[in-house]
This record gives sequence, C-alpha cells and structure tokens, in this order.
Amino acid sequence: MCGIVGVLGNHEAAPLLAEALKRLEYRGYDSAGIATLQEGHLERRRAVGKLDNLSDLLVHQPLAGKAGIGHTRWATHGAPTEANAHPHRSGPVAVVHNGIIENFRNLRADLAAAGMGHETDTDTETVALLTHFHMSQGMGPEDAARATIAKLEGAYALLFLFDGFPDLLIAARKGSPLAIGHGDDEMFVGSDAIALGSMTDRITYLEEGDVAVITRQNLLITDINGNPAMRPVKTIEIDSARVDKAGHRHFMAKEIAEQPSVIGDALGHYLGQDGRDIVLPDTSPDFAQIERLTMVACGTAYYACLTAKYWFEQLAGLPVDVDIASEFRYREPPISPGTVALFVSQSGETADTLAALRYCTGRASRIISVINVPESSIARESDLALPIHAGVEIGVASTKAFTCQLTVLLLLALKAAHQRGRIDDERLEDLLSSLRALPATLITAMERDNHLKAIARQLSTSQNALFLGRGLMFPLALEGALKLKEISYIHAEAYASGELKHGPIALIDDTMPVIVMAPCDALFDKTVSNMQEVMARGGRILLVSDAQGVAAAGGEVWQSVTMPGIDPILTPLLYAVPAQLLAYHTAVAKGTDVDQPRNLAKSVTVE
Repeated sequence: MCGIVGVLGNHEAAPLLAEALKRLEYRGYDSAGIATLQEGHLERRRAVGKLDNLSDLLVHQPLAGKAGIGHTRWATHGAPTEANAHPHRSGPVAVVHNGIIENFRNLRADLAAAGMGHETDTDTETVALLTHFHMSQGMGPEDAARATIAKLEGAYALLFLFDGFPDLLIAARKGSPLAIGHGDDEMFVGSDAIALGSMTDRITYLEEGDVAVITRQNLLITDINGNPAMRPVKTIEIDSARVDKAGHRHFMAKEIAEQPSVIGDALGHYLGQDGRDIVLPDTSPDFAQIERLTMVACGTAYYACLTAKYWFEQLAGLPVDVDIASEFRYREPPISPGTVALFVSQSGETADTLAALRYCTGRASRIISVINVPESSIARESDLALPIHAGVEIGVASTKAFTCQLTVLLLLALKAAHQRGRIDDERLEDLLSSLRALPATLITAMERDNHLKAIARQLSTSQNALFLGRGLMFPLALEGALKLKEISYIHAEAYASGELKHGPIALIDDTMPVIVMAPCDALFDKTVSNMQEVMARGGRILLVSDAQGVAAAGGEVWQSVTMPGIDPILTPLLYAVPAQLLAYHTAVAKGTDVDQPRNLAKSVTVE
C-alpha cells in the first residue's frame, strides 16, 4: 500500500522524487521521505504526516544529487514516526519497500547475533541491515542485494540505493507491483505508471520474482529463477497519468462529476457501432456453457459483485457465489470444472484478490477480471481482462470506479442472459437503449447536489446512521454506509430492509438517521412497511426514491431526495450518485480529509 519511486536522472533528483510521490500519496500518507546521493554520499530527509511536511523540510534542508529514491508510507510495522519512515538506511545502503517481510523477526535475531542491532520497529529496516551485512562480508551491491532478496519471505517491491554508486538502482518485485520508466540516458522506477507519467511514457513492468539492475544506459532483468528476462517496453498515454482536480475542491468531487463521461467511455468500448449488441473479446466464454460463476473482490468492488449477483441470477439464471477475497482462499472452497471465476479490482493489484485468483487458477474453467489498470497483475494473470475505462482515480473512497465496475458487470450479465436465452433481442435492445441514456440521467441526478448538501449538514451532527435497501438496493445500501463511514468517520451500518426487525431495530431512536434507498419497484411497498416501523419508534427517515415513490411514502419522512425514473435494472448505477454525494458533503461539513481519510490507502497491496 506504500508508494515507492526512484530516479537516475540528468537533473536534480529531489524535485522529481517529490513530484512523483505526490502522484503516489493515495497509496499512503502516514510519513514520507527521500534519499539522494549528494556528491556520491547517501543523505536522506524524512517527515511524519503528509507529503507537504516533507516538502517543507526540503525547503529548509535541501538535498542535492541526481540519483535518489523516495517513499510515502501506509504504516504496517511500527507507528508513523520519523524513525520508522522510509528510506531506511544501514551503512552504505538505503532501501524503500512496499509490502510485508514476514520473516523479519528471525532475520533480525540473526543479525543481532552478528552484532547488527535494529533501531526501528519496521520490517523494512531488516532489508537494509541484511544488505549491509552482506556488503561487510565483501560482496558488491548487486550480489549483496540478491543475497538479501533470496532470504526474504512475504510480499515486496524493493528499491536499493548505494553509497558511492551514483549510476545504480536495484529493484525487486514479489507480490507488489513495480514499473520501470525509460528516459533519454535516464531511468525511473515507480509503484505504478501514475508516478512516472510526468517523466516518461515508456514503461517496463516487472513480473513476479523479477530482479532489475538499473543504470542510466541499461536495464538488466532476471526472472524468479535467476535467468535473464526480456520484458517489453510499453507506451502509456500521458493523459491517463495526469493528476489534477480540474477546478474541484477535492479529487472525490471531481471523480463523482466524471461519472457520466467515464460510463459513456465504458459503454462506447463494449457496445457495437449501432449500440444494439455487446461486443466482447473473442476469448470471452460462452455463458450458455457455464454452470456457475464465482465472484471475488474486496471493499467497494465486493459490493459491485453483490449487485452483479442479482443481475446474473435474475436476468441470466446463472447461479453466483460472491466472496470476500480475504476469506475466500482460506476456506479452500471446492470449485467445479464448469465454474468461471471472476475477480474485480480497481487497481488490479489488490493482494487478497490476487491471491484468490491464483487459488482458482487451474481449478476454475476460466479466469475473468474486471479491472481499471490493463497492465496490472490481476489483468495479466487472467484469461480475459475487461477494463472499466474509469481513468485514474485518486480519491481513496471509490466513486467512478464503482459505477464503471457496475457498468461492465451489467453488460456481462446482459450478454449472459442473451446467450442463455433468458432475454430476447428486443429486450436486450431496450436495456441497451436505457444504458446509452444513463450518462444523461446521471447528469440530471447530480442536480440534486445542493439539496443533498443541505441534508448532509444536518447528518454531520449524527454519531451513527443506518442504511436500508431491498433487492438491488441492498448492496447499494452497503456501499452508501461504507462511503459515509470511511470519509466522515460516522459509524454507519447497512441492512436488507427485511432484516430490520430481526435485531437492528433495537438501535432506532430519535437521534438515528435511517437512509432508505428505495425506487418505486416491485419491492417498494414492503420497504414502506419497514419505514413505518422505523418512524413509529422515532427514527428519522431520509428516503431516496423516484417521484412516484416519494409521493407514495407521504410527508412523514424526515427528508426525501427525488431521483429520475429509470429501468429498475439500472437503479444501482443511478442511486450510487446520491449515496456518494451525501457522504462527500457530510465529510466536508465535518471538516475531515475527504481524499485521504485517516488509516486508509487506495491500493491495498498487503494482506
């Protein structure tokens, strides 16, 4: 979840490192630091908190040198302190690391016995200590780094910088992503292409087990077996690596506003020229031959899968299992040969999801992924990778990636329903016509922004909140509760509306706001009954529905938000907007850090 960067440049490294770290701060912001070779000697600066603190330090204590490494941290081992901040140094070596070294305690004990004690609480310091130890035994930098890497257990992306070697970086990848950028007599390293977008558009992605020896003129990669490996150089689109707020106060606000556009991009990619058919790659499975679908994801992507379960089962008659990735492989689920496994991840690097994918490889008949980064590990290890076309998402609380995931999953469900004979050509055309109109409908929904802002000011004084939904609105209620708690820190829970009377109703009193997501569909009357149960006990109902639903609910609700009418199949895509805006404005009203909420990071690359 941390972000790492390295530079072997023709210009001063510190400003380049700082700019790259800004692009990686979504990965962690507990502390940050850089190290450079100043006249050939290692020097470093580190600061606790967000990157601005490091930038301030560099103004007063600048670092010279054209070679350097940098890091922005999401704390795992050890509290966010300057001592625990990266880069870690021992003697002639400095190291930055993303991941977890699982056997660091054993290594630390061995090093202590050899007279090399630790000074921090981190696992990463052990990497620097061990490399220093090998160099003290007469090894050169490359041999010392390789000897260290061979002893590590766990997941890591590592970058080494050595005192007295201004034209050398050594990088290693196991379980955590790492990209190498090519310049003109310059080389760059980053956790992802976003970090390198301002410096180069030519990228080489390291594969699992790779070790790279990098100079300004050469890149030498060896694979997991130590054999020389050729990894392709790919050209990325510079625009995809741009990171700015486009005039918005927060990245989250920008990304909410981008949803009509990016959903339009996703639809344009998957719909035929006439918009009447869904065009998938030739490697796509025939859903008529699939017996079962297993879907696995984490966080918001998991809620996208829960939504898709309704679509696949109701529309296509295809049985679906949905699992949280962090639990999936540990229960060792049996997977029948007729099962397709589908994995959803914005980054394509989510450690638990990637591990679940590897568990299914060789067991499931096909591996499909729905991802936002086509060159990610999950994409590369899938039989079929379907990009969601959301573009770069910086806000930790996922918004446009969620709705783009829903869009692609719905298209898959519709394709499956058509192939399995559950919907005919006419029904498919009707639904695709509604989908093509969705971006315009989303724009209309965003006109409720000021009304939601006013409601959020009142909601911001609450300590707790409940979200309720039935059918397709139940996963959306779960997502709404997650959004509210992760950026406003209000404790929020979500339940299927029918479950209210089985326990959660005990929480209802006149201080408890209850947000009900309920378009006027076949389940609406039952939801109204649940609302009456809440209001009879003094609970405050915020109803999000269409005009017909708001009118039918009457004037007893505390607040209501009227949404445009839409085909019931598409309601999760539409009703995601008020859930996002409500959370956003509540967080703003409370004064929390919307884009970088406490204790969280965007890309979860550790278990």
